[in-house]
Amino acid sequence: MSEIIKETLNKLKEGSISVEEAYRTLASYDHIGYATLDIQRERRKGFPEIIFGEGKSKEHLLGIFERLMKFHQKVFATRVDSEKASYLMATLKARYPKEHFQYRDDCHIFYWISQDYVETKKHGYIAVVSAGTSDVPIAEEAAVTAELLGYKVKRIYDVGVAGIHRLLDNIEMIERSSVIIVVAGMEGALASVVGGLVSKPVIAVPTSVGYGASFQGLSALLTMLNSCASGVSVVNIDNGFGAGYYAATIMAVIEQAVAEAKTLGREEK
Repeated sequence: MSEIIKETLNKLKEGSISVEEAYRTLASYDHIGYATLDIQRERRKGFPEIIFGEGKSKEHLLGIFERLMKFHQKVFATRVDSEKASYLMATLKARYPKEHFQYRDDCHIFYWISQDYVETKKHGYIAVVSAGTSDVPIAEEAAVTAELLGYKVKRIYDVGVAGIHRLLDNIEMIERSSVIIVVAGMEGALASVVGGLVSKPVIAVPTSVGYGASFQGLSALLTMLNSCASGVSVVNIDNGFGAGYYAATIMAVIEQAVAEAKTLGREEK
């Protein structure tokens, strides 16, 4: 029996926690008919389950969002259109008038952070770099995702290869970051250029921005996959969320390494 189970059962026996609180701690999943929520994901992976809003009805989206609020202090949904966001905002504000809900219509993310939530201080930051202003919605999806997962982000937008001096003017800030997300459409060359200039891992995000022969982002995807620069990984077309999540995962490994080094240093003393 794990220590978590033992501790929870002892607290329940003592009466220091309720049955509902014990359930929240021990449940591995929560079935609500139309969805089965992965309650233990945060403990297992470091980040809680995140809702993909596209394709879900507003009622199902509300039910999933509200249920996750019972288990976590932070909940967010991606790809939420304005109609669903208005429904969520009105309904949740009516039910939880003291809580703060926010919708970012520039990247279609709807989120809630509990008033009791305290963010721990993290090391370093993620640089989110966009080739053009047209790529900003996907860049913002990546940036806001990383921020909601607890990491600092610095934005460097509209620095594509058509005017490469703009990139070079910002290269020092980009190099000082721990992870770099590069968002580009058209031919997607910016990821290769950045990858050839910096020593940090680069996550490339192809966007569907471009004229007909860009094939809704396929040309940028192929360019990024065929990058001759080392250290460039690629997510799917318009997948800002995936890039932000991946960057946060790398940052979490860095945090763990820093914590272990500090512990080792204290032990050696």
